[in-house]
Amino acid sequence: MTAETIAPSLEDFERIAASAFDSLPDAMRDLCGSVEIFVADFADAETLAAVGLTDPFELTGVYIGVDLSQKSVSDPSPEPDRVVLYRRPILDEWADHGSITLGELIAHVLVHEIGHHFGLSDEDMHRIEDSD
Repeated sequence: MTAETIAPSLEDFERIAASAFDSLPDAMRDLCGSVEIFVADFADAETLAAVGLTDPFELTGVYIGVDLSQKSVSDPSPEPDRVVLYRRPILDEWADHGSITLGELIAHVLVHEIGHHFGLSDEDMHRIEDSD
């Protein structure tokens, strides 16, 4: 088996996601504050149920936390805000897409989930993407 036929590991994904985050504009990174970024192979059953899905291949990432439009210093969140990227569904989407690099897809999913941190809905982000 050659390096080209081996799927990137969780650690590889973490490195790619960290690089994608580092390449975001400074102002965007600053607004992220202490958002933590994690990578897992799949979402667990609880996460899938929370977003109304049953197939773990349908969820490429999730934002967990209180978005900036809802944050309050008088009522702090008990847990840190975090983005979780799901390796296997991202790899499947990348294999199906074919016209972008894995790094570009990981960056896209990361930015999408950070958009939720900013208080944007999926519909808001689709409108933004469609206006390009």
